[in-house]
Amino acid sequence: MCEGIPVGESPEELPDEELLYDLADLFRVFSDTTRIKILFCLMGRDLCVADIAGETGTTQSAVSHQLRTLKQAHLVKCERDGRNVVYSLADDHVYTMLNVGLSHVCE
Repeated sequence: MCEGIPVGESPEELPDEELLYDLADLFRVFSDTTRIKILFCLMGRDLCVADIAGETGTTQSAVSHQLRTLKQAHLVKCERDGRNVVYSLADDHVYTMLNVGLSHVCE
């Protein structure tokens, strides 16, 4: 679906409207600082809700709510570990988006 997306500057080379809408939705997910904190906590490690809440200074309920949004956006994945659910970044693209975004705001 995303192969061959043109990178030109003329309007006839824009990706189709549905793809642009999906991209805007993805970037909306990054608009909440709690979600950003959660994503940074998950960089390179897997954590349960209680650990994420402790590291972000957020309630477990708020973390669970934000994780649901992140999971729906395919930015995090989860795995059951006994009675706990352990969360991690969905893939390396998420790590890359966070690093590129942070580099951009630090310029």
